Amino acid sequence: PITLRELPNERETGLSMLFYPCVGLLIGGVLALLGMAATYAHAPTALCAALLVALWVGLTGGLHLDGLADSVDGWIGGQGRPERILEIMKDPRCGPMGVIALLLVVLLKFSAVLALLEMGGAPLLLLAPLLGRMALPLLFFSTPYVRRGGLGSILASHFPRRPSVVIVLLFSLTIIAAYTWNGALAVGAAMGAFTLLRRTMRQTIGGTTGDTAGALVEVVEVAVVVALGLFSGA
Repeated sequence: PITLRELPNERETGLSMLFYPCVGLLIGGVLALLGMAATYAHAPTALCAALLVALWVGLTGGLHLDGLADSVDGWIGGQGRPERILEIMKDPRCGPMGVIALLLVVLLKFSAVLALLEMGGAPLLLLAPLLGRMALPLLFFSTPYVRRGGLGSILASHFPRRPSVVIVLLFSLTIIAAYTWNGALAVGAAMGAFTLLRRTMRQTIGGTTGDTAGALVEVVEVAVVVALGLFSGA
């Protein structure tokens, strides 16, 4: 949620995808630093976890959570009909299944952040937002965009394909090199979530939209932070 004096043109919008991992790095860095500060200050762990999740949502204005809710409503309410699914996803109202998805995602993030803080794993909070945004270039590289118009359509048409994939690969190797087992665990969880969700997109609507891209960010973030909370040992 930022304000621009001058809106970017389509080419510049496409180039912005090269910086998505950097945005994830910035968000993750803020969460990790605040988590480490809370651990050092011996602040109440559950309260700190709740505040970190609230900040996590606030830094992006809830944009990706909105996409998740719309996607779940469409996938379930559309009953396998692509046109109906896309119609439901465009509806600004949130149905009960979308609300349930939001509650589950926030609950899982809170529980995983709490577990990481309790085991001294606050630095690992950097990885979930980073990997969540690294998944987007891979999605647009490998999956057709099925809705005309909007920001997603511009990104799909103008983003630099090969440089984006190279950047994702370099970031992935750097994460594994820097975090060893925890890095490999996080990258593996992200790739598993990416594969499953992309498959769902292809089966239901034949590709991706802006909403499903937002859903992908949330699902990858949850997969990473839950995997780290369960298996990292910090």
